[in-house]
Amino acid sequence: MAHSYTNILIHYIFSTKSRARLITNDLEKRLWSYMGGIAKNNKIKTLAIGGVEDHVHLLLSLPQTISVAKAIQLIKGGSSTWVHETFPNHNNFNWQEGYGAFSVSISLVEETINYIKNQKEHHKKKTFKEEYIAFLKKHCIEYDERYIWG
Repeated sequence: MAHSYTNILIHYIFSTKSRARLITNDLEKRLWSYMGGIAKNNKIKTLAIGGVEDHVHLLLSLPQTISVAKAIQLIKGGSSTWVHETFPNHNNFNWQEGYGAFSVSISLVEETINYIKNQKEHHKKKTFKEEYIAFLKKHCIEYDERYIWG
C-alpha cells in the first residue's frame, strides 16, 4: 500500500492529584476547551471531553505518529501549566501521575461519547473509585489497589 490509514480510538481517564475536587464549573468549560486545543495542535482528534470535579474522561483518535503515552503527556502537562498560568487561585491544581487508557471499538464510539458527556449524572450513583475499578475489570487489566490511588 502507498499510504497508511489508522483509527486509533483511546478512552483516557485520569484524576486530579489525590482526587481533590478542584475542577469548578468556571474552570471546567475553559479547561475542556483548552485540552481540545492541545489535541488539535498535535493532530489528535477529540471526540469527547467530560468529567466532574475530581477527574476527566477524553475520547481521542490518535494519529499514527503519536503514542498513547505521548498524547496524554501533552494534554496533561499542557493543561496543568495553563491552569497555573491562567488561574492564580488554582495554584494547588495538579493531575495525578498516572492514567487509564482503554481502546474503543468503532462500534462503541457513540456509546462512549454519551458516557463521557453524562459524567455528572453518572457520578450521582457511582464514585470515581468504583468507576475506575470497573473499567480495569472490564478491560481485563490486572491491578493491585494499593498502587492505583498513589
